[in-house]
Amino acid sequence: MTQDKILITGAAGFIGSNLADYFVGKGYVVVGLDNFSTGHFKNIQQLKEKSNFQFIEGDIRDMEVCVKAVKGCRYVLHQAALGSVPRSIKDPITTNDVNISGFLNILTACKNEEVDKLVYAASSSTYGDSKALPKVEDQIGKPLSPYAITKYVNELYADVFYKTYGLKSIGLRYFNVFGRRQDPNGAYAAVIPKFIAHLMNRKSPIINGDGTFSRDFTYIDNVIQANELAMLSTQEESNNCVLNIAFGERTTISDLVQTLKDLLSRSTKSIQNLKINYGPNREGDVPHSLASIQKAKDVIGYDPQYSLQDGLKESIKWYQDNL
Repeated sequence: MTQDKILITGAAGFIGSNLADYFVGKGYVVVGLDNFSTGHFKNIQQLKEKSNFQFIEGDIRDMEVCVKAVKGCRYVLHQAALGSVPRSIKDPITTNDVNISGFLNILTACKNEEVDKLVYAASSSTYGDSKALPKVEDQIGKPLSPYAITKYVNELYADVFYKTYGLKSIGLRYFNVFGRRQDPNGAYAAVIPKFIAHLMNRKSPIINGDGTFSRDFTYIDNVIQANELAMLSTQEESNNCVLNIAFGERTTISDLVQTLKDLLSRSTKSIQNLKINYGPNREGDVPHSLASIQKAKDVIGYDPQYSLQDGLKESIKWYQDNL
């Protein structure tokens, strides 16, 4: 059993709680940090009795909290952020404050504590208006939302902190992550849990736009693998880089809904007959997203095991048990 200590920010959130589960299970001492603005206590309830899990309720915008959380940690997995393009359009100031000022606090605390590696959640939204497919790390367009700007600024800050202070970091540009514990409720819920919840409740899902927009949907276990590989990588080129984390295939939103109907109708046949409704396009949405994952394969040995179909089957099982 390793005694290495990991800080996971956003530990009560969807991705953070899955990472916390995994690394506690591997025997690491895990410190979880969250302010419950978008995370939920129920996501970490199962870890509270574990001797190698500590939880700090606090905000990354508070430097004292960041210093306390990072103390004694060898690695930091930074997942805390205010996600959602629509939320950032509605409230750019809070999004900027959390995602940029909060990130700068974490960077500074990591530098001062001399952590071995910071792995942080970057975003595919950074590709902005670039029409090139697949998306390659060094070819980005102009951001289409305040959220996208904040995630790109994170990458710029991480680069400066490596070149100026020697802080080693890897940014993982997540592409539409989904899976167990992703919240289907609320105004800013991601499409997969929202669609699953609607279909399970015999409600017609609403697609933004005409359904032709496409995404590279990425199952949570692929993301866990990427975080572990990035954290432990000793390759020189992994000391300051940004990597796409996806499966490497794209699916239209219409095809996604049909696949969900097919899978869910195996247990409830009437779901197949539910009508799909269409609404206006969402402001700030990138029309198409598909990742090249070659760099992640080369630099950290990333090898995603779960296709969209595999991940949807696992997700549906979880929602059927928990909704």
